[in-house]
Amino acid sequence: MLDRILRMPEPMLRRLAGPPVQLDGLTLDLETQAMLRVRELAREPDLATLPIPRGRRALLRQSKLSGGRHPIGDVVPLQVPGAVGDLDARLYIPRSQASSRFSSTTGGPLLFFAHGGGMIYGDLDSHDALCRFLAEHADMRVLAVDYRLAPEHPFPAPVEDCWAAFCWVADNASRLGASRVAVGGDSAGGALAAVIALQAAAAGVPVAHQLLLYPVTDMAEPTPSRKLFSEGFFLTSAFMRLAEQSYLLPGQDLRDPRVSVAYAPVPSDLAPALVVTAGFDPLRDEGEAYADRLAAAGVPVSKVRYPGFIHGFANVVGAGRSQPAAVAEIADRLRSAL
Repeated sequence: MLDRILRMPEPMLRRLAGPPVQLDGLTLDLETQAMLRVRELAREPDLATLPIPRGRRALLRQSKLSGGRHPIGDVVPLQVPGAVGDLDARLYIPRSQASSRFSSTTGGPLLFFAHGGGMIYGDLDSHDALCRFLAEHADMRVLAVDYRLAPEHPFPAPVEDCWAAFCWVADNASRLGASRVAVGGDSAGGALAAVIALQAAAAGVPVAHQLLLYPVTDMAEPTPSRKLFSEGFFLTSAFMRLAEQSYLLPGQDLRDPRVSVAYAPVPSDLAPALVVTAGFDPLRDEGEAYADRLAAAGVPVSKVRYPGFIHGFANVVGAGRSQPAAVAEIADRLRSAL
């Protein structure tokens, strides 16, 4: 249904969406504006207003509506070690590699992917469409991991789970049909991917690349974009407060590099990064500032802003034209980088 709405002729879509929205010198993408209007008409609640179990179900339902269906070569359920026990994971194999499910001769890259959701929402299903899309369009294997979530498992559980899982994947890359491993994630998952890359550099574990999709990088100092876009553009200040209060225990140092990578020392041999931001995203400025910090330290960085989009656009790979096209472009950049 959402896909059919967003593919309506532009004049009809504009009537649905309303007058153009302009802020901070940017114009909101028409399909994105229409999608927000549909959410409003459907009376979709701010996820922060729901009890966390209901919010998790609501996010999964929304993700399925916007994610669509994406054929792929194979999806293999796995168990990988976490910090205190095994974690569910999925290995996504593109159609070009489907004949060599676990062949050590495949020799291509694998993207270790951590999902977003504020460390309180999200799972393998909520990001299934995005992982399928990236695997096919970037033509590489993607391994997604279902790390523990707060408030049941607050900081540093997600960090420790992802680090343990990544180390296992790096040690077993050939068994998974890959010759090198990159890290990636969106939002909170982008923060986890950035932490993994830093820890890997310190430990001497090779990382081929970082894909950081609108990552959380600075929980200590609110940026102008956190204030400008705090209401009306999907990710709200209320949700960010809920996520922080659920994930971090009282008295937690917000400048701990595992919480805010903006305060981590950046080694010059850190893995190259593709940092993607959205113009109407509260996290825009901190993501771009982190990209600038990496560049200043001598790390190869590609910084890409999609000016008309909102937080979470990478999950909209099954509706409309503009957002799937952007994620296809991101996948092309990742493929070229690797």
